[in-house]
Amino acid sequence: MIDPIMRDAESKMSKSVEHFANELQTIRTGRANPALIDRIMVPYYGTPTPLNQLAQISVPEPRLLVVSVYDKSQIGAVEKALRTSEQGLNPASDGQVIRVPIPALTEERRREYVKLVKQRAEEARVAIRNVRRDELHRIEQMQKKGDVAEDESKRASARLQKITESQIEKVDGLAARKEHEVMEV
Repeated sequence: MIDPIMRDAESKMSKSVEHFANELQTIRTGRANPALIDRIMVPYYGTPTPLNQLAQISVPEPRLLVVSVYDKSQIGAVEKALRTSEQGLNPASDGQVIRVPIPALTEERRREYVKLVKQRAEEARVAIRNVRRDELHRIEQMQKKGDVAEDESKRASARLQKITESQIEKVDGLAARKEHEVMEV
């Protein structure tokens, strides 16, 4: 009875950690990475569309991204979306491809990114705790119905707490690595 709940909880918590890891890829570190811009929304015939669905993004040099738009008539819209994004980028187009130089980060910008990493880490921790809360509630409901004994319920709660702590440690480790990467000059 309890094992499916534990597997379900661990699966949901792991997905929260994976989502957090993907979110960290979108935070700049000074190196070019396609994940920095692939989620930028571009108005494509009136519909906001992620850039990675409209173009191929490559990294020919450590500080340069090259965006090859599939529909050449949309180069202007893509360039405008890149320029107005919160990344602080200055794209240049030659009519065929868009070159996006990645400028070096200032100390102030690095600190902003560290704050962003901490904010996203806290959001991931909250998501993990919410899963724990929901699963504890399921266990309590099972105990009230008489499906699970009280001592088994307490053991399950302790197991769930250990799973939660291990997932939060993963989030903290990812956050610490990203903070170090961002502050690295």
